[in-house]
Amino acid sequence: MADFTPPARVWATMVRGNERFIAGAPKHPRQDAETRAELAHLQNPRAALLGCSDSRLAAEIIFDLGLGDLFVVRNAGQVVSESAVGSLEYAVEVLGVSLVVVLAHDECGAVRAAIDSQLPDAAPLPGHIRTLVQKIVPAISEVPAERAEDGSLLSAPDAADVGRAHLRDTVKALLESSEIITAAVAEGRLAVVGANYRLAEGRAVADIAIGEI
Repeated sequence: MADFTPPARVWATMVRGNERFIAGAPKHPRQDAETRAELAHLQNPRAALLGCSDSRLAAEIIFDLGLGDLFVVRNAGQVVSESAVGSLEYAVEVLGVSLVVVLAHDECGAVRAAIDSQLPDAAPLPGHIRTLVQKIVPAISEVPAERAEDGSLLSAPDAADVGRAHLRDTVKALLESSEIITAAVAEGRLAVVGANYRLAEGRAVADIAIGEI
């Protein structure tokens, strides 16, 4: 396990990289052949990230990081699943990362699908898409919307509000699902940050933080 780096320092490094990306002046660090060779038999990431699979959400690019810097887990809508939790537990317990970032974004197709699935006369979602989207649906009830007496939606709530609610739900679910992650936070060797990425601006903004950050 690598030497401990405080999560606040790791997050500060990511924020600086994001600022370079926003400014259009990325350094593209540690992306050379020498680094590739050095990492052939080991990895020492300082952070793990659970993000949406959206093609516009390439984490190493957004935070201007390089090979071996970030342990990335992605699925549509950044939902908590057994495989995602197991992967993040590996990053925390085996690789020794001190920061887990949950990265959501605006204009999320999975969030939109969740909203649309709850509207009147919505068509059933195909295949395993329904299983994934159902994990986002609870966030809809947490935001204002026009509803019938039985609580069903009469009109779509604001997708950005649903996305923010889902982000916080995801951080909460991650902690509730993993004793390893919860214990690491309690021991002060891990922090969890939930952040929203703004596609047009390129900025990742922290929305919620658990632990010392």
